[in-house]
Amino acid sequence: MKISGEYVVQASGLKKAYGEGATEVVAVRDVSLAVSRGEIVALLGPSGAGKSTLLTILGLIRPPDAGRIAIGGALVFEDGTRVDVRSFRRSHLGFVFQKANLIPFLTALENVQLAMEINDAPARAAKRRALELLEYLGIKGRAGHLPAKLSGGEQQRVAVARALANRPSLILADEPTAALDSMRGRQVMELFRDVAHGQDTGVVVVTHDHRALDVFDRSLEMEDGSLKTASVRIQ
Repeated sequence: MKISGEYVVQASGLKKAYGEGATEVVAVRDVSLAVSRGEIVALLGPSGAGKSTLLTILGLIRPPDAGRIAIGGALVFEDGTRVDVRSFRRSHLGFVFQKANLIPFLTALENVQLAMEINDAPARAAKRRALELLEYLGIKGRAGHLPAKLSGGEQQRVAVARALANRPSLILADEPTAALDSMRGRQVMELFRDVAHGQDTGVVVVTHDHRALDVFDRSLEMEDGSLKTASVRIQ
């Protein structure tokens, strides 16, 4: 794998297995992929295909058993050798999950601020950027509301703002619209597209929803831990 700064993430030969011998289950099997800056990619496949496991590997949450990973042109994992994962994640990666997972006793603004403050950003600068992000995502008017007072779509927008807070080069989203109706789900997918194209950020989204595939630049399909098809560019 020749590492290039053109790509926000490059991975080659990734493998992850659980158990041993007759009980071994290979969740990710010799997966290689690359995502460019400013590109949004859908990761498709049936339940149990290995999509979420692959996402956690790319997000440095779970180490692979073998393979190489480069993020933003920097080699971060190679056969057991990796960077200070916690620090690297906070600075370079953003995550959005099926549930927004907002802190219930903090306002929308405070939830976004906190992501920067735990990364040692000054409180005033963190607040200013949090307000800018909420405005960019169309929910600045809800900045002072607690999560319980926000709709599901609004909560996911706050989660996206939080993921963008530290200017990550890569955002990883795992079924982010599963709890939303079709209209709000599409709005969130379009939001990810706008973030990828407008912020020059790579975005990888695990999804079962084929109705919004036109939002993506490419799709990848997994089956039994492997990439089933070559990368498909969506017209």
